[in-house]
Amino acid sequence: MPTRLFFDIRKLLLKGLFMLTEMQVKNFKAWRDTGRIRLAPLTVIFGTNSSGKSSLGHILLALKQTVQMSDRKRALHLGDENSLIDLGTFSDCMHGHNLNETLSFSLRWRLSKPTTVKNSLANKEIFSGNEMLLSAELVADKSEQPQINSISYALLNEGMEQISVVHGRSGAGGTLECTPLKLYHAPGRKWPAEPPEKFYRFADRTLLRYQNADFLAGFALETERVLDRVYYLGPLRSPPKRVYQWAGEMPADVGQQGEYSIAALLAASEQGRVLNRGYKQRRQRFDAFIAAWLVDLGVIAEFDVVPVAKGRKEYEVLVRTHSKASQVKLTDVGFGVSQVLPALVQAFYAAPGSTIWMEQPEIHLHPMAQSNLADAFISAIQAYENGTPRQTQLIIETHSEHFLTRLQRRVAEGVVQPSEIAIYFVRNSHGDAELETLKVDPTGEILNWPENFFGDEMADIAARALAALDRSPGSNGKAT
Repeated sequence: MPTRLFFDIRKLLLKGLFMLTEMQVKNFKAWRDTGRIRLAPLTVIFGTNSSGKSSLGHILLALKQTVQMSDRKRALHLGDENSLIDLGTFSDCMHGHNLNETLSFSLRWRLSKPTTVKNSLANKEIFSGNEMLLSAELVADKSEQPQINSISYALLNEGMEQISVVHGRSGAGGTLECTPLKLYHAPGRKWPAEPPEKFYRFADRTLLRYQNADFLAGFALETERVLDRVYYLGPLRSPPKRVYQWAGEMPADVGQQGEYSIAALLAASEQGRVLNRGYKQRRQRFDAFIAAWLVDLGVIAEFDVVPVAKGRKEYEVLVRTHSKASQVKLTDVGFGVSQVLPALVQAFYAAPGSTIWMEQPEIHLHPMAQSNLADAFISAIQAYENGTPRQTQLIIETHSEHFLTRLQRRVAEGVVQPSEIAIYFVRNSHGDAELETLKVDPTGEILNWPENFFGDEMADIAARALAALDRSPGSNGKAT
């Protein structure tokens, strides 16, 4: 059982954790309004097929690729064949394809360190905060492309608003209001404000209009920082290869299909990255750490990545399915190993403070491995790297009952606190996605199970019993 010291340390880490803490989306695809969604270090989303749960991750990817694009005038980059995601047209993105509606979203996150804003024209006006809240509203322009209607920022300290900024569009120009700090025009610069850039930026010309608006560029940089650390692993992973190429590069992540998993594993190991599963647990080099988790999942007994020959850039992935089996290539064992490997590597490879969105990481795994995968992800949010907490955030879309059951057990055992997890169920009712928060008590019990959460199990049991009675000797049915 965890010690009291462990709990105290975890509470301190959670308080200072740099991560997304809340999101809300309106009029996006299946969502008329998600309501405020609390995002915990480990957030798990269940739901029926085509209910709309994946689109929550898709909008984060759209925001990230908008941040990374050089075109400052495009409000929202919906994507193309070379981008992180292709959402189609703006009409495709709108709820009910209604271009007369307003697409809006908000993100709230804890800052990596407290931010202080000083009014350069009034030395006594100092505002500090440890959280940022960004909201944006987009509408369709005449060519049916997304256009920024308004963006707003709030700097918060322990939930209390310190500064509020609203930047809107007015005709061909823009408006900018800040409270309680008052913005003052620079001498000779009373030109109209520019409209907002992208979904989060202030035009340089707008900031030059004022004597004391420099801090607003810092708000935009904080948005870029948090979205740059959002990563995504899709439900369809690349099949295994007999030989992998690696020339020493260090990929940013494992790729949306896990295609860079082996390169990432080799790069992290070559860098000498050392991880442990939690506070004061055994340290291991990155490759040994991942191999140990594969063994603990129960999918293999041994895992190794080796060059085909000395000095070569080609590598083989060799595994043993059990201790007495011969060593074989990854391509010669069950599909599950190659499909879960990217999930494990991504969970521990991404930069500290990253947010990782995964769809169906349990795919192709047997029930015991699905249960053990929950332990791996709990470890991912509690892991240390080179003696420092990694502070990784995981958002998992899954259909696995076994994953949830293990998570409940670990809450009851005190391995993970209820505050460290958030569990949701998504259903679609008449074209509208609906989100239900599952309440978990300290014993791991879910207090509000949705109807038919994992199917109608009791109906299946009753039907099976009736069928058995009907087919038994002496009944009117056919005897077995």
